[in-house]
Amino acid sequence: MKRAIFVVDAFSQGRYRGNPAGVVPLEAGDAPDADWMQATAAEMRHSETAYLEPRPDGSFGLRWFTPSVEVDLCGHATLASAHVLYETGRLATGAPAVFHTRGGVLNATREPDGQIRLDFPAAPPEPCEAPAGLLDALGIAKAEVLRTDGQFFMLVVPDAATVRDLDPDFAALGALGDVRGVYVTAAGDDGEHDIVSRCFAPKVGIDEDPVTGSMHCVIGPYWGERLGKTELRAHQASARGGTMRVRLAGDRVHLIGHAVTTLRGELLV
Repeated sequence: MKRAIFVVDAFSQGRYRGNPAGVVPLEAGDAPDADWMQATAAEMRHSETAYLEPRPDGSFGLRWFTPSVEVDLCGHATLASAHVLYETGRLATGAPAVFHTRGGVLNATREPDGQIRLDFPAAPPEPCEAPAGLLDALGIAKAEVLRTDGQFFMLVVPDAATVRDLDPDFAALGALGDVRGVYVTAAGDDGEHDIVSRCFAPKVGIDEDPVTGSMHCVIGPYWGERLGKTELRAHQASARGGTMRVRLAGDRVHLIGHAVTTLRGELLV
């Protein structure tokens, strides 16, 4: 038995930039168990590998696995999954992609210019005290600290250079008992982007995520209010780097970006 697999670089217009995701589009009636999905994600070593299961009504079940765990929400692998559906003709351009996930029902649409727009729930953060050891693990002296759902923290630092120059102690960060991951963000300083950020989550097997869609559901509402904007140009300053537009729409956030396929292959089962 064989299953198709794609590797897609999300939130990038060029190959080997943005965030690579594995995408496994399953056939109707093919429902592999979670152990196989997890083992395949561990073999692929991308921050997430996505599994698409077609449903009779034309929608899709969608699950995401890091190399270590299944997660409730993932932006870049959702964008990559929608890209595969449109690129392979499973969905026509303009037809919405509807995904049933652990994080709720999500929608994606391919725009006329080829970009894909994700419709995700907004998740505004709440101010909190910094967990013991968090700032030290990141090498940050001072930051505004906020908390999101799921033991993720958001640190707002004074300038974009601080974000770009971070060199975290991943072992120390992963050892913090009540910290699943952390977002570090600042206002942009290049005249091209409104905000800049990075994402670290060694506890779930991702030292640094190259480009993180779900993070912008958290930092987007914060920066939108602070900057007085309903649309933000966002840059994630990882080694690979990536960009997206973040459009605020009440309790929803639209994440808009490009994707490009870098690999098509088969998994031998």
